Amino acid sequence: MDEAGIIQAAKRGDVAAFNRLVMAHQGLAYNVAFRLMGDADAAADATQEAFLKAFRAIGQYRGGSFRSWLLRIVTNACYDQLRYHRRRPSEPLLPETNDDGAPADYTSRLMDPAESPEDSALRRELNEMLQQAILRLPPDQRLILVLSDVEGFSYREIADTIGLPLGTVKSRLSRARTRLRDLLQEQELLPSQYRL
Repeated sequence: MDEAGIIQAAKRGDVAAFNRLVMAHQGLAYNVAFRLMGDADAAADATQEAFLKAFRAIGQYRGGSFRSWLLRIVTNACYDQLRYHRRRPSEPLLPETNDDGAPADYTSRLMDPAESPEDSALRRELNEMLQQAILRLPPDQRLILVLSDVEGFSYREIADTIGLPLGTVKSRLSRARTRLRDLLQEQELLPSQYRL
């Protein structure tokens, strides 16, 4: 994909070109939003809002990493939603469930069909523990941890994406990893192979 050419076409108002950018980056944008928000619907809303903002602001894109520019918009949309929900908290009337009545689990699409039921249950529990621990991190540490350890960004890419000095990124990531480790160690049900 000639991303630079597609970006130029999108800047000229070519909606199809912008849609190609959306298709290329929507998975990454949603994953980052989901890890920050902790809720699939909220992450989908934040991602959609971010792409709308990106479409309106594509003319202001001045080069560099498009992925970093887009993720900055995604994280800002997530922070906007988090601030909104902090000011106006709400509780769902009913818990989200699947068609079979079991609690919704959004990792089911990633499951290996050959996985044993016990391994599957353990993995889901660990995933939930990890996600809950990530959600307990401060938002600035959470974002850096997700970009580094979940999405595999380099320190430089993270610094460019969120507009912080490289040293700040490294120190926040270190604090986030330490805090995450401590939070996971507090979990009574954490299997022994994952404990220190």
